[in-house]
Amino acid sequence: MPTTRRLFLLFIILLLSSSSLRALDEEQNIADFLWQKTIRLSPPHRPKVALVLGGGGARALAHIGVLKVLIEEKIPVDMVVGTSVGALVGALYSAGVPIEKIETIGETIKWDKITNLKTTSIISLLISEHLLSTQALEDFMNAAIEHKRFDQLNIPFVCVAADIMTGERIILREGDVGLAARASATIPGIFDPVEYRHRFLIDGGLVDNLPTDIAKLSDADVTIAVSVTSDFSKNRISNVFMMLIQSLYIQGKLLENEKLQLADIVIRPNVQDITVVDLNRSRECIDAGVLAARRMVPQIKKYLIDRISDEDTFK
Repeated sequence: MPTTRRLFLLFIILLLSSSSLRALDEEQNIADFLWQKTIRLSPPHRPKVALVLGGGGARALAHIGVLKVLIEEKIPVDMVVGTSVGALVGALYSAGVPIEKIETIGETIKWDKITNLKTTSIISLLISEHLLSTQALEDFMNAAIEHKRFDQLNIPFVCVAADIMTGERIILREGDVGLAARASATIPGIFDPVEYRHRFLIDGGLVDNLPTDIAKLSDADVTIAVSVTSDFSKNRISNVFMMLIQSLYIQGKLLENEKLQLADIVIRPNVQDITVVDLNRSRECIDAGVLAARRMVPQIKKYLIDRISDEDTFK
C-alpha cells in the first residue's frame, strides 16, 4: 500500500477516534451535570430511595463496604431496611455513626464482644437447658448509637425479626433501636429469644432475609437491595452450631429468591467462600462490598436520573 494512502487511512482512523472520544466526553459531561442536579433534590422531586440490607452473618459485613461507596458517590438513601447483621449495620448507619467508625467496628468485632459465646458457655449449653445470651450485643449497639430510639434516628430505619412462638414476621420500627437490632440478629437454638412487648423474637432471616417488600410498603420509589447469601451446599457442617446456622440460611436463601424480584437494583458482593461465622475475615467482606457497589454506581445513578419524570426539575 502506497505511503500516501496509508497516511490518509491513519488520518481517517484518528479523526473518527477523536470524534468518538468527544462524543463520549460530551455524554459523560451531560450525565455528570444531571447527577449534580439530582443530588440537590429531595423527595418528591427525586425518587425516594430505600436501601435493603440482607442477612448473612459475617458476610453481611460487606454492607459496610457498600455504604462506604454510596456515601462517597453521594447516592441518596432515604430509608434503611435490614435483617439480622444487615439490621445491625443499618442501625449504626441510620443513627449517624460515621462510616469510618462503622468500618472499624466491622474490622474488630468478635463473638465475645457481642455474646457470651466461649468455651465454658458452649459446654454449659450442651449439658443444660439454658441457651446463651446476646445481651452484650444490645449493650454494644446502645453504646455505639447512644441509646437512640427509632424516632431519634437520622434516617428512617426498619428491621425484621421472627416470633419464635407463632412464626410471624415482626416489623420493628418503634422503641429502642439497640433492642430491636439485637432481636433481628439473635440466632435461634443457640441464643435466648429476645423478649419484646410480650413476644419472644429471634433472627429475622428465618422468615425474611431480604425484606424488599417493606421498602415498597413504605412508599420507596427505588429499592436498592444488597444480597450477601452464598451457595450453602459448600458449607462445612462440622458441629451442632454450624448445623443450626445451615438450617437458618437454607430457609433464608429460599425466601430471598422471591424478594429479589421486588428490588430495582441488586448489589451482590462476592462473599461466596466466607461462612456466616467467619468474623476474622471481616476485612475481605468489607472490601467485597466496596467492589460490588463500585460496579453498580453508574447503573444506580442512571436509574435515579431516569426516574425523574418532571423535565422542569433539571432546568
